[in-house]
Amino acid sequence: MAKHKYIKEPELIWEYFQAYKKNVKDNPRMKVEYVGKDGERVNTPIERPLIIEGFFSYCREHYSVEMHHYWFNTDGAYDDYCSIITRVKEEIRAEQIDGGLTGSYNSNLTARVTGLVDKKENEIKGGLNIPPLPDIGER
Repeated sequence: MAKHKYIKEPELIWEYFQAYKKNVKDNPRMKVEYVGKDGERVNTPIERPLIIEGFFSYCREHYSVEMHHYWFNTDGAYDDYCSIITRVKEEIRAEQIDGGLTGSYNSNLTARVTGLVDKKENEIKGGLNIPPLPDIGER
């Protein structure tokens, strides 16, 4: 028996994503800072990154849709949605990398989230060199 698809057309996912993106960019986080000799309180807007989990939450809240089945193509039932999902994934990833490279976002965290971590393996060679101790006999 085929699953009921709550998103009738794949193009709707793109529309949902555009709405999510606008919502994120129109609603920055506020960082409280104290500036000047008198410590005047200032709210500084901080750009929010696009994230997959945020998109899922947005769709759940605004459209009552769970995106997991579409995103992961459960049982191959969502093949028609794959190209739109790939497009959304690529745009989110590109925005995260761009933000990390330009300093808008923490570059170390961005690298981890996007899988761009420069992995190094350190190999330590050597052994223990314990000199022989004299026999102290029976005690």
